[in-house]
Amino acid sequence: MSDHSDDTARWAEADELADRAGALDDVEELVEVDLDGPDDYPDPDGDPYGPTSARTGSIGAEAGGEEPQLYYPTLDVFVRELLAPTYRRVIDGRHRSWCPQWWRHGEAIARLEALWRAWEHLRHDPAIGASSWFRDHADPHMAVLFDPDAGPFKYCTSEQGHSPRLQPLPLDAPPEGLFQLPTP
Repeated sequence: MSDHSDDTARWAEADELADRAGALDDVEELVEVDLDGPDDYPDPDGDPYGPTSARTGSIGAEAGGEEPQLYYPTLDVFVRELLAPTYRRVIDGRHRSWCPQWWRHGEAIARLEALWRAWEHLRHDPAIGASSWFRDHADPHMAVLFDPDAGPFKYCTSEQGHSPRLQPLPLDAPPEGLFQLPTP
């Protein structure tokens, strides 16, 4: 594995760039969903990523109260050391797209974070964990990420890098009170 101090510096730089691009704010709203069940969410520390954090690498306490040991300490390390070397593909923009600055895309961060969480959980199953991870998680998410027509990297290229041409979905404000919780 790589030097963790370099990872901290890289995450700080990535966060600064993502903040400028507005992608991180979109992702924080995007991943505020209950991925682990209602008993684990919201995270008492207020982490927008819930029980797992792409920045710290913690995934919450196990039944015995101990923090599980992560194999990959950050999302960046997971992508660089497992995902990129595993998914070797021709990235031509016609059949597959990829952005070297994947961390500037909110959807990519959310999907890759989900892959990392699932991998960290399923790696403990020596019988079918790897197969389940590929079949149920990695291959479906990577197909969406690689999709040159409908994926988040549609206008990005390996040569030119990131393109901010894709915009968030258009939204109209809902009627006032539609999503208010009932008063007790």
